[in-house]
Amino acid sequence: MASGGGIARARLAEERKAWRKNHPHGFVAKPETLPDGSVNLMVWRCIIPGKEGTDWEGGYFPLTMQFTEDYPTNAPSCKFPSGFFHINVYDSGAVCLSILSTAWKPSITVRQILIGIQELFDDPNPNSAAQNISYELYRKDMEEYRKRVRQQAKKYPSAL
Repeated sequence: MASGGGIARARLAEERKAWRKNHPHGFVAKPETLPDGSVNLMVWRCIIPGKEGTDWEGGYFPLTMQFTEDYPTNAPSCKFPSGFFHINVYDSGAVCLSILSTAWKPSITVRQILIGIQELFDDPNPNSAAQNISYELYRKDMEEYRKRVRQQAKKYPSAL
């Protein structure tokens, strides 16, 4: 019987293979490459594009997914750079999203997580605010909130 870590790595290897065959346009998700050239399946470097037609458009937002040995029983942690401006992102960069906590199911894939986070960009959940400044602007000054989002999108242009 494989250990928990073996199960996690096997699942992540399958996810990587599926992602390489078919992934949403503009998204990036790949395991971290270590200095010796080996791959660490437990840490993925990702890019989530802002959707066209939203204030997030034009931004390609870096996200790190950290998996534990008990994945897929438990969700990965997902973090943007600290200070990322969004109602549902803590100052540390940690994402607050139900599918990463209370609504987690082992059948949820990396692809579904990244698409879920992209959906959260333009459809935040103010009832689960993780960041006070963006929450207050969202509630009281939508134009300033949208301006800050557009500024952030410019901060993360495409690397291509």
